[in-house]
Amino acid sequence: MATEETREVRAEAKWVRSSPRKARLVVEHIRGRTVPEARTVLAFSERAVAREVEKVLRSAVANAEANHGLAGDDLVVCAAYVDEGPTIKRWRARARGRVARIRKRTCHITIRLKPVGPPQARRAEPAQEEKPERAPARRRQPAKKEASAS
Repeated sequence: MATEETREVRAEAKWVRSSPRKARLVVEHIRGRTVPEARTVLAFSERAVAREVEKVLRSAVANAEANHGLAGDDLVVCAAYVDEGPTIKRWRARARGRVARIRKRTCHITIRLKPVGPPQARRAEPAQEEKPERAPARRRQPAKKEASAS
């Protein structure tokens, strides 16, 4: 098994006209999922950049099928990340002859797929570790002074 090399297939889209921060929100949802699950998640996402991520996923599956002879439904998204691309700078006229800078951000989306290994190798939902419950900290009450009868 050590001699067998697992193939990784990748696809990337460069200079996508979306901010990397917005694209990372979408990519986080598909990381570690199988291709059919990832397609379903992207199909129901309301974010515009989900269409671009779906294109990259389709391209990666096509690369796996055409170049490596792998079945598309038997692949899992082992890595999906978004890097920052060049920023296009524009300006908008403002009051009193001033200008405001407009930054049109771009990003590079990369998706890597690999064949599904044994069931225990697939990423499951992270287990919630139970922490022992601590008693709430007691607040110290100020000492009450007794009023003298006068």
